[in-house]
Amino acid sequence: LDNRVLNRLSAQLLAEGNVRGKLSEHSVHAYARAINHFLSWAKKEGEHVDGRAQLPRLPQRLIDILSREEIERLEDAAKTERDKLIVRLLADTGIRVGELVGMRTGNLIQRDRQYFVKVRGKGDKERLAPVSPAFYRRLVRYAERGRPRDAATDRLFLALKRRPGGADYEPLTSSGVEQLIRNLGATAGLSKRVHPHLFRHSAATWMLRRGMNPMLVAQILGHESLQMIQRVYAHLTPGDSYEAMLKVLQEP
Repeated sequence: LDNRVLNRLSAQLLAEGNVRGKLSEHSVHAYARAINHFLSWAKKEGEHVDGRAQLPRLPQRLIDILSREEIERLEDAAKTERDKLIVRLLADTGIRVGELVGMRTGNLIQRDRQYFVKVRGKGDKERLAPVSPAFYRRLVRYAERGRPRDAATDRLFLALKRRPGGADYEPLTSSGVEQLIRNLGATAGLSKRVHPHLFRHSAATWMLRRGMNPMLVAQILGHESLQMIQRVYAHLTPGDSYEAMLKVLQEP
C-alpha cells in the first residue's frame, strides 16, 4: 500500500463510487481518513507502512452565525440576570463555554480605565478579553450582589438552586450552559440551532466586520494561529469588502 495505490483508490471512489452507488466528496474523505487511521495504527504495531491516502479537498462549509439582533432577542428571552450576562459574555468576547464556567469572581480586571475578564483557556493559558465599561459594571454588580451570598465557591456562575438536601450551590457546568442556550433559542423563536460555540464564530465575524485586526481577534479568542480566523472570513460578504475599502480610501 503505497501512495500511488491509495491515491488511485481515492480517485476511483470519487469517479465511480462503490457497490452502493456514487459517493460524495465528504464520503470519500471519510473513507480516506479511516484508511489513514488504520495505517497509523499498523505502523505503531510494527508493520512496515509507507502509504498514506490523500484526503480529497472538500468545499468550504459556511459556518452559521448569530446577528446582533438575534443576540439581543436571546438576551431579552433570558429571565435572570445570570442568564443575560452569560449570553452577553459569550457574544461580546467569544470565549469558549468551558472558559465561561471556569470563571471566578476575581477574574474581573480593571486596569486604569480599561476593563477585562481574565480567561483561562486551553493548556491553562491565561488571557485578558476586553469588555465595555457598562458590561463590566454589570458583571461586578452581579458578582457582588447577584450571586448567593452564602456560596462556598468563588465561581462566578452558579446553579440557581441549592443541591438536594440543602447543601451548597453547584458551579454551572458546560452542559448546563448548553441546555440554557438551547432553551433560550427556542424561547426567542430562532429557527437555527443555537449553541454556545455559535457565539464564538459570531463574535469573530462581528469583530472582523468592525475592522479589527485579525491578529487581535485571534488573541482575544485564544487562537494560537490565524487558521480559525481564516475560516471566519468565509462569512464576510462583498458588501463587507466594499465598506472596508471605503474606509481605507477615505480622505484623512
